[in-house]
Amino acid sequence: MEAFYRIAEQRIKEAMANGAFDNLKGKGRPLVFEDDSFVPQDLKMAYKILKNAGFLPPEIEAEKEIKKTEDLLVSIHDEKMRYKQAKKLNVLITKANMLRKRPISLEKHQIYYQKIVERMSIKKE
Repeated sequence: MEAFYRIAEQRIKEAMANGAFDNLKGKGRPLVFEDDSFVPQDLKMAYKILKNAGFLPPEIEAEKEIKKTEDLLVSIHDEKMRYKQAKKLNVLITKANMLRKRPISLEKHQIYYQKIVERMSIKKE
């Protein structure tokens, strides 16, 4: 395999030296990847319309909100606020799991207040 990579790299360098890549469409702009292979066929058009309008699918919005809440939870030091954020996070995770059309084994697991308290007590020691 190593030989294949070296040959490929050599040919790419030769092509660059010969100017084969000088007039490519989109030169100097970032590549835009649109991988929608995991989107069900009946939702592809709707998701494309949402994306073009600047919106995200509900599942992705839920994921972003969960991530934001997780990040906030880590930075909170007040125990009452941590508990409140943990409850909010559990509600968000439940909603996200209900939106999914996946097997239960791929769902996000909720976090529990006792686990947070145990981690906090370990960090303090």
